[in-house]
Parts: sequence; structure tokens; C-alpha cells
Amino acid sequence: MSINNNQLGLYTDFYELTMAQGYFDGGKKNQQVTFDYFFRDNPYKGGFTVFAGLQDFVDLLADFSFSQSDIDYLSTQGFSSEFLKYLKSFQFKGSILSVKEGEIVFPNEPLMSIKGNIIECQLIESLLLNIINFESLIATKAYRIKLVAGEKSFADFGLRRAHGFGAIHASRAAIIGGASSTSNALAGKLFNIPLSGTMAHSWVQSFNTEMDAFRAFAKTHPNNTTLLVDTYDTLKSGVPNAILVAKEMLAKGQKLNAIRLDSGDLAYLSKKAKKMLNEAGLHDVKIIASNQLNEFVIKTLLRDQNAAIDGFGIGTEMVTGKADAALGGVYKLSEIDGEPKMKFSENIEKVTLPGAKQLVRYLDEEGVFFRDGILLENENPEEVDTIYHRIYPVKNTKVSGLKCECLFEEIVTHGVSKLKKQTPLEIHQYLEERAKKLPEEHKRFISPHIYKVGLSNKLMETRNALTNS
Repeated sequence: MSINNNQLGLYTDFYELTMAQGYFDGGKKNQQVTFDYFFRDNPYKGGFTVFAGLQDFVDLLADFSFSQSDIDYLSTQGFSSEFLKYLKSFQFKGSILSVKEGEIVFPNEPLMSIKGNIIECQLIESLLLNIINFESLIATKAYRIKLVAGEKSFADFGLRRAHGFGAIHASRAAIIGGASSTSNALAGKLFNIPLSGTMAHSWVQSFNTEMDAFRAFAKTHPNNTTLLVDTYDTLKSGVPNAILVAKEMLAKGQKLNAIRLDSGDLAYLSKKAKKMLNEAGLHDVKIIASNQLNEFVIKTLLRDQNAAIDGFGIGTEMVTGKADAALGGVYKLSEIDGEPKMKFSENIEKVTLPGAKQLVRYLDEEGVFFRDGILLENENPEEVDTIYHRIYPVKNTKVSGLKCECLFEEIVTHGVSKLKKQTPLEIHQYLEERAKKLPEEHKRFISPHIYKVGLSNKLMETRNALTNS
């Protein structure tokens, strides 16, 4: 199987196409609509989410069109020739407003506003959700790891455990969240990500002795030697042999970079290994740990057990977003030809907000994130006096006089991208800047404080009017 990377029109759910033909046949194709992207719950029972995947989505959106082969295939699925003729020249020509990639965001607030005719906005739904939901999930996981790792680096080692080609986007999102490098060579090339990697146990096993394996690797990679020391016996064989090779390298004017622990009690082994290295005068040799690590394990290793670990290789848990399988982002219609629309539900949590909207962040007197406000698109944020809880409006907050930031910027105009390209590392720097303004109580892993998001009075009145009509 091969995938044509240049035309991605079939990268959608079938019902998007069946609805699109219905719009086409029903004379709705020129209706102008607005859709909102948002999610309902933070992943990992956390207090925030990292918004990621925007650049990938915009890049792929430019290729969202239909080849002749696609049209031929769809003709076998019951679509009309008139509709297929329309698809043959399809290209997204709408506009998109969005928060910046790397922004700290919260549940139930619009993060993207997609505007255009109803067919084009409908067809791109699945692509948007696929990319944004996944990368935001992984970037959030990675940043949680960053919060406990602190200044200690961690690398993405997850390619072999990732979900197929999702590994490419997972590696990018991991860097946005705080990973320093990746073992994924293709992701490294595509996104200008630093590469890292050491050796596998098979390397050590392929030589007659562990010492032979270490010497051969040091000879091949004298400027970047990290030795895996747990193939046979970490403390009786691996670390002593690594010390001998390190001294041989010093005699040649070279330096052993690190040893890696991949099994056993990492806290105990790291402290014992560090003592052995120090006694040998190898104070600068780092200790890297891997093996089913996540934010909770790393927190315990560093803060509770004082493990002598300088860096980490994170695999399965980060690139799969464990323990959450997905971010539940949704894409909902909010306006047709300037008329606000909303989805009703017996579950009040699932009632959507009508109309084209904007997202505003209010800051306290110290410049720290205080509240987010959801306003109608045409409102002046500086004229909003109070924002209200979306379900219990008796809970409200005065925001008059507070400094505010409008978080939306137009990234696609009439189908043309205006988004400035950044590397994942540059996006991570933006994330770090924003996270400094997020109060610490929202960053804790256990029962984090809930960040307040409210509605303007005009938005609430618009919703209530539709509810009572």
C-alpha cells in the first residue's frame, strides 16, 4: 500500500462526504458557516492542556483535494456525477482563526474558529480533529514530564511503540511539550528536531564480550559515546567495563558521555553507579535512564528517592499518551449565514455555545493568568464588565479594568496560510513563556485547581434566547 501525500481528500470520515453531497443537492453549498473546535476535559485529570498540531494541520489542509483516482473510487460508493465534479476542483477557500500553537488552554473554550461554505468546513472536520486532538494529547503528556524533570533532559524514544505513522506527529508534539531530542530519524529530518540514540542490547550481545562491544562502539562514535550497561549485570559488569573504556578514551583525549540504565531499580542502580563513577574520577559522566517511564515515576525517582539520574529516554507512555487514549476534542457548528446556532442536549454539559466567538485571557495585577472569557466575535473585550459560569451564572467574576489578551489570530485567509512556520523547539519556548504565567495550583497532578472560563453577558443572552425560542 502506498499513500499519495499530495492529495488528502479521502482523509476524512465517510459521513462527511455523505453530508457534503446532501448540502450540495439541497442547494446549501453557498451557505456561510462557522464551526468551533474545543474539548470538554483536560487529559490525565490535569489542570491544563497544551494546544499542538496547528502547523501540521495547516500544511495538510493545503493538500486536502481529490485526485482522479479518488473520484473514481467515490463513484463506486454511490455519489452523484455532479457532486464528484464539484469535488474534482475542491480546495479549502475558507478562513481559520486559532490560538497559537503551544498555548496553555482549558476545557470548553473555543480554540479554533473555522469559517467558509458549509461543504468545505464539513469536509475538513476529521482531518482537523485527527491532528489537533492527537498532538495536543502528546504535547500535554510531554510537558507534564517536563514539569517534574525540570532542568534534566529527556528524549523521545517511542517510535517502535507508537501507533503506526502517528509516530511522526507524536515525536513533533513531544518536542513541543519539552523533549530535547528524538530517536525518530524521519521526524528529525521533517521537523528539524535534534536526534539522539545510543545502542541496543543486541549490539552488546553481538560481541564475544561486553568489553569488546563497548570498545567498538567508542571507536565508532568517539564524540558521542553512551554505553548501555545492563545487558548482563549492571554493577558487576556493565558499569566497571564502562569505567575502563572511559579511562581508555581519556588517554586518547576523548570522553565518555554517559551510561544508560534500562532495567532494574533505577534509583538504587543510579546511586550505586554514580558512586562508582565518582570513585573512578569520572564525575562528568552522565547517567541516563529508560524503561517504561512516565511523569509519576520520574517524580518519585527525583524527588522522593534522590536518584542520581541526569536524563531520561521516554518511550511508550509519552508517544501513546498513556493513560488517556485520546483527547476528546469536538467540532461544532455555531453559525449559519450570520445566524447563531447551538446544539441542545439533555446533558447540560454538552449544550454548545452559539455564534461566532472570540477567546480572551484576563491577567491579574502581576500578569498571571486569571480567567478566560468567551465573547461574541463583535464584542470589545475592554467593554466587558463581568464573565459568567456557563452553567451556573450566579458564579461570576468582575473583569473590568483587568489587562486582557485576545488569543485568536487569523492563520488562514481565503484558503491561504498566514501562519509563520516555527520549529517544534521554538514552539516549546513559547509554551515555557506562557506556562510561567500559569499559577502553580493548576500544574499539580493530584486534584489540580480548576481554571475558570466564563461567558460574556451578550453571549449568555444569545444562548438563553435560543434556548427559550
